Amino acid sequence: MNVLEQMFERAKKNPQRIVLPEGDEPRTLEAANILLRDKLANLILIGDPAVINRMAAEKGFDHIKEATIFDPKTDPKMPVYANLLFELRKAKGMTEEEAAKKAQDPLYLGCLMIKNGDADGELAGARGTTADTIRPAFQILKTKPGCKIVSGAFLMFTPAKQLGEDGFLIFADCAVNPCPNAEELAQIAVSTAETARALGGFEPRVAMLSFSTKGSAKHELIDKVTEATRLVHEMAPELQLDGELQADAALIESVGKSKAPGSPVAGKANVLVFPDLQAGNIGYKLVERFSGADAVGPILQGIAAPVNDLSRGCKVQDIVQMVVITANQAMK
Repeated sequence: MNVLEQMFERAKKNPQRIVLPEGDEPRTLEAANILLRDKLANLILIGDPAVINRMAAEKGFDHIKEATIFDPKTDPKMPVYANLLFELRKAKGMTEEEAAKKAQDPLYLGCLMIKNGDADGELAGARGTTADTIRPAFQILKTKPGCKIVSGAFLMFTPAKQLGEDGFLIFADCAVNPCPNAEELAQIAVSTAETARALGGFEPRVAMLSFSTKGSAKHELIDKVTEATRLVHEMAPELQLDGELQADAALIESVGKSKAPGSPVAGKANVLVFPDLQAGNIGYKLVERFSGADAVGPILQGIAAPVNDLSRGCKVQDIVQMVVITANQAMK
């Protein structure tokens, strides 16, 4: 049973309350029907019940009746959420009238439900941008204690069984931060290690990637990675992490022994932290296309509660998988 299958089993045994703000989006509705049929989550769909029920009936989605459908235009609990938003944002100048209007936005409403203890996690993005999803999470849920940055990780299931954990690795940041500084890169590394433990169930061995291994080249871009490595050792001294490492030194045992002898990570890394978004985004897509790997994500890290983002080109199965992942994050 691979890591993803294990997550499905955990979700079924311990269903979490996951809110889907895009309740009437066709792929989301189909995914919701599958999730409810397989008892993988307790779902809250935000939208007009008449629209959602009509769409479900037309498609034969019989299990949608098991979801909670929340209509922000009529639900009597809306003043509670509006007041919560006002209390959270009044110091930033938000008025009660603005809060009441903003709480109607499904993406804000979903985060307010989590903040109020009425949901355990959220998945959105089939219609909107990553920024649309992250902004309410920042404002309402904020980041975890000790973390100032949100990042995006991909679960990489590769056919190269000799790499990572039987071909399974985690790549970050591949979705959010264009050019993190050393402190931000260190926080991304710690967050990704937490993701490895929470979702992968294994002890992370983190490689801080660069175009240099242990001083084989000199450049300010390398200096950022070595400084981030030093900061992580201060932040999480128990973590198996090393850098700077080239990708081959991080992954291939013989190369790791040659280029970084004595390293606790070289040649056996299962978590790869890229120096910037260009490298991370290009890297995961090359691995996906050239090796036939399955890339699942992005999984957002660093938020105080699970909120995840979808690609607007996502498939139904992507939504199902990401709800299960969000549920597993909520369990932790």
